[in-house]
Order: sequence, then structure tokens, then C-alpha cells
Amino acid sequence: MLVIDRIEGGIAVCETEDGRRELPLAGLPAGVREGDCLVCVDGSWQIDREETLRRRQQNHSRAAGLFRRKSREQSE
Repeated sequence: MLVIDRIEGGIAVCETEDGRRELPLAGLPAGVREGDCLVCVDGSWQIDREETLRRRQQNHSRAAGLFRRKSREQSE
């Protein structure tokens, strides 16, 4: 599985368990964006929508927790 870290020009810079990988956008599904999880199915990349959603929700929850903690610390 790959996770798109950023898109620079026509290249998607992806993170893998083993490091970084760059893929041309032309070989990826239309509409890919930063944070999308990609899996290779039958030789082509597809967005794993379930994993993408799970990770986005997890990141949102973590960020919300950090903001709540920071807000409490400032009010003390």
C-alpha cells in the first residue's frame, strides 16, 4: 500500500513501509489527492477508499485531541 504524501507537478510522492516512492499522476486514478491510500490491483493503482477514510478519521481525532489539550493548557 502507498499513501500519497504530496503532489508535485505531474508526480505523486508516496510513502510506503519501506520509504518513499514517486509515481507519475498519469498512471493513477483520476482525482487522487494527498492522503489517499493506493493499492495495486491487477497491475493498476486504485484508491483504497475504506483505508483512506479510516486514516483521515483517525488523523482528525488525533488533531482534535491535541487542540483540546492545548486549549485546556492555555486556560489554566
